Amino acid sequence: MKRLKRKKQNAGVGVNGNGSVTREPDCGRKQKLAEIHQALISDPVDIETLRRAASSKGGLLTDEMRRKVWPKLLNINVYDLPHKPGRDMRENHKDYNQVLLDVRRSMKRFPKGMPATERVVLQEQLIDIILEVLKRNPKLHYYQGYHDVAVTLLLVVGERMAIAMLDTLSNYHLRAEVGTIFALSWLITWYGHVLSEFKHTLRLYDFFLASHPLMPIYLAATIVLHREKEVIQTECDMAMVHHLLSRIPQDLPYELLIAQSQDLFNQYPPSLLAKRAALQSRKSLSISTFQAFQLSTLHQRPDSVLQRLNKAQGSTTSRHGLEAALPRDRGQLWGKGNRMVKMAVWGLSATLGAAVFAVAQTAMDWGPEVLLQLF
Repeated sequence: MKRLKRKKQNAGVGVNGNGSVTREPDCGRKQKLAEIHQALISDPVDIETLRRAASSKGGLLTDEMRRKVWPKLLNINVYDLPHKPGRDMRENHKDYNQVLLDVRRSMKRFPKGMPATERVVLQEQLIDIILEVLKRNPKLHYYQGYHDVAVTLLLVVGERMAIAMLDTLSNYHLRAEVGTIFALSWLITWYGHVLSEFKHTLRLYDFFLASHPLMPIYLAATIVLHREKEVIQTECDMAMVHHLLSRIPQDLPYELLIAQSQDLFNQYPPSLLAKRAALQSRKSLSISTFQAFQLSTLHQRPDSVLQRLNKAQGSTTSRHGLEAALPRDRGQLWGKGNRMVKMAVWGLSATLGAAVFAVAQTAMDWGPEVLLQLF
């Protein structure tokens, strides 16, 4: 009995090499999970706490927690998800052949050891998800790499939720008119295409979903700064520098880079960079529309409240009942956002000046020759 009691008392603590007692990391993990859970059941949902949790060390920790938090970060109504697409939509779809080719080449994006039969089912779902979102948004255009974003969502949240999330991401986060730059595949796939470890991809998705749409660019600038010595030591030739930077290292210190990206964002926010780059904010979708979208996420009810409302008002009227229970300005914000953002997927060329400026301001000791060749 004494041994069991002593073991219970020592649970959650450890001993350092110098003999001092410290708490095990598991305690911090449990505390973070408890804070996330409390934020989810708050009324309204504590979005700021969820954003901090997703951005801080370790991100959202588990896929189970991601399934709960990711929809909240994107203001998704989990009780009004899209229906599973019918296969008839594949007929005569202008992007079907290209989507099919890309999905067939996406084997490495599925977990190692997954049975082939299961992977085939998921690949079919992946095709349907992409085509469904494109069908819902006729003005959007498919690009190679879009499926890398879709497959990450599918593997974590499932088909119907993936459609809802990808729809929102395509309108508020993913943009068009990308230049031919070394970081192209980083940005248009949220790094999913270039990272070999899925856990690293999930960590970055936690961070990006909780952040401004331009955060992937800030991370790109941070990665370049992190590799400063490699770049400076490389021959001052465009092809050589491009080759070096286009191959992203797999052993990056992700938590450090995330923290540095956030610091860079706070020091040089998009509004400041837009002014410095002589770019009017109204011409950049990611700057002009995200504020309204971000405000709309602050008025969400916890799922328990929505579930009670749903049961009380019946399935046939639940959608109208839920909308009535939410603040009136939320619907106005969404309507305004939808009118403004029905454009192509990814608009980075106008905002790449922001990344250049951030890099230049943070690395003043670099030669202009190197900076010019980076972008």
